[in-house]
Amino acid sequence: MASLPLFYYNHPLRKNETVQLDEDTARHIVQVLRMQSGEQLQLTNGMGDVADAVITDAARKRCAVTVSNVMHHEPAKHKLHLAVAFTKNTSRNEWLLEKATELGVSSIIPLLATRSEKEKIRAERWTGILVSAMMQSQQYYLPLLAQPTKLSDVIAQYNNTAQKLIGHCMDDTARVSITKAMLPGKETIILIGPEGDFTKEEVAVCTQHGYTGISMAAQRLRTETAAINVCAYFNTINNEAY
Repeated sequence: MASLPLFYYNHPLRKNETVQLDEDTARHIVQVLRMQSGEQLQLTNGMGDVADAVITDAARKRCAVTVSNVMHHEPAKHKLHLAVAFTKNTSRNEWLLEKATELGVSSIIPLLATRSEKEKIRAERWTGILVSAMMQSQQYYLPLLAQPTKLSDVIAQYNNTAQKLIGHCMDDTARVSITKAMLPGKETIILIGPEGDFTKEEVAVCTQHGYTGISMAAQRLRTETAAINVCAYFNTINNEAY
């Protein structure tokens, strides 16, 4: 049996409640998918809840559905927090947001390091990308998109995280292969620096706070490539472990 189409509803989901979907979602359901009253679909609020629902009113710009059942999915035991210094290239940043979400990252923190580019955070557009990627990959948790955060604040906020890693390109500073440094089943914070890399001082501060320097490839990777490499490896080892 084919799975029901999944849509985002950014509110609590309650059994037997009739809800009005936003205009963009309604337009997609009615005009693009040509769904009609009586047809079934699913809703998720991005907080682990997924609801079965039936369309009760379908018009060009509105769509109401009645929730018949709500199921809550527990979050993964393992969480990955990706703190990454975004580039000035908007398309590359948006690609990173999409793919990191598909790979199950729990939060994305635009990192303000010494050499970070001054990229404008497009909160509404970026959230839309996260929502689309969450639904495309049939997940029920929307990653948290944080405000741009200074490195010192990230260190303080995630001080008690079980596994703390920093990716950098300094050959004269201790690094461990990601395959040895990253262990499954642990909440993890990973720092990915800007295209000019972290400074020696930044790496030293992170090391003092318990971060392990990691290497990921023989090649030098672009910022977004390094970030996705980490997300993919984390996803793989944790899916194997559970």
